[in-house]
Amino acid sequence: MTTPRTILCFGDSNTHGTLAMHTPADRRRLPRPARWPSVMAQHLGAGWEVIAEGHPGRTAVFDDPVEGRHKNGLRVLPALLETHRPIDLVIVMLGTNDLKARFNASATDIALGLGRLAGEIRKSDCGPDGRAPEVLLVAPVPISETGVFAEIFKGGAEKSRALPAILRTVAQRVGVGFADLSGVASTDLTDGIHLDQAAHMAIGVALAAVVTETCA
Repeated sequence: MTTPRTILCFGDSNTHGTLAMHTPADRRRLPRPARWPSVMAQHLGAGWEVIAEGHPGRTAVFDDPVEGRHKNGLRVLPALLETHRPIDLVIVMLGTNDLKARFNASATDIALGLGRLAGEIRKSDCGPDGRAPEVLLVAPVPISETGVFAEIFKGGAEKSRALPAILRTVAQRVGVGFADLSGVASTDLTDGIHLDQAAHMAIGVALAAVVTETCA
């Protein structure tokens, strides 16, 4: 019996399945089968196990002074890698929360932070037979400054549009895979940050194709 290959989807609220928010206290979430990791798993088939690790508010490398240090992806990454090993592939889809005005980070700094995560994964022994997992850095869907988060993400829309090209270069330098979602889906303009069910479907299908092509 062949052991399924494992994918860890390391992301934020758009991996968690958070729906567009009308208020900061809105906690609605898509049903599990409609979230992009589940859609991707369905299209990949029985040879893959897909683990969704989406934490709302998660950044790549920043301690959040408002929401807490636990939002820092770099802090929790080692524990998650060890928890789920052996992992064949880690899909990193972060960077949206790093666009918040409170961090005052450029698109270049955000891309470098994502590269730092990829480098940490590639240095780990949490892949099969003690090797490092493969990594796919995914440039998230560009945001819009609208709705309840407009002030929090002020200035972020332009940075989000600049991020994919910079992140592609970072991924090449680190030696990991890259995918760009800017032409795949768009955010729900209710809050300009989160994704509707159609967007999750499109992303799941697109990333299944990338995984199939790169990990055949």
